[in-house]
Amino acid sequence: MGTVSARIPTGLYAITDSQLTPPDTLIASVEAALRGGAVMVQYREKSSPMAQRLAEARSLQSLCATAGAPLLINDDVELAKRVGAAGVHLGQTDSSATEARQQLGDDAIIGITCHDDLALAKAATAAGANYLAFGRFFTSSTKPEAPAASADILAKAKRFNRPVTAIGGITTDNGALLIQAGADLLAVVGGLFGGSPEATEQKAKTFQRLFASHHPLFLTPK
Repeated sequence: MGTVSARIPTGLYAITDSQLTPPDTLIASVEAALRGGAVMVQYREKSSPMAQRLAEARSLQSLCATAGAPLLINDDVELAKRVGAAGVHLGQTDSSATEARQQLGDDAIIGITCHDDLALAKAATAAGANYLAFGRFFTSSTKPEAPAASADILAKAKRFNRPVTAIGGITTDNGALLIQAGADLLAVVGGLFGGSPEATEQKAKTFQRLFASHHPLFLTPK
């Protein structure tokens, strides 16, 4: 089973989306997010041809390796293995964590979506998840059908001794609330991508400033 990994950083978790990071801007957009301080990246693309997805994932893996940020692949264990990604993120209807662990090894990062359900979080922990993802917390254009989550679940989830990720409609205006509630990672799509690389970089910097101001890891005891 997986255990808590020191390789999972605290901060902005940038997630790609083909509508906001199309092939012609994907690399420049992610590069800008990394320059701005994104600490982890997830490649999420399920509809493109396999050859395209493989090429994009390889490019992102090279980019993230240079930046020292883990790259995770959304729901494609085989693709993660082929490109040497740090791990995968799995939804409740995706591949099993046990299968992913068997294929990717003990050092892989496996994140699991838990919506707004501590029972799912408990099961994910038992299955070897390295981090637990909750949300959506705000209206999300990326996943408008996702069930709503309450911010207090982030603190409750600390009992599982896993880094806690918040996702869903997160912006630089509302991110601080979730960090204060217990989020170790803010998984952001539309609140980060969709504009120019310069805008993406500035948003990433702002998110990282929120962590510096509100997350216990960065706060000096008085």
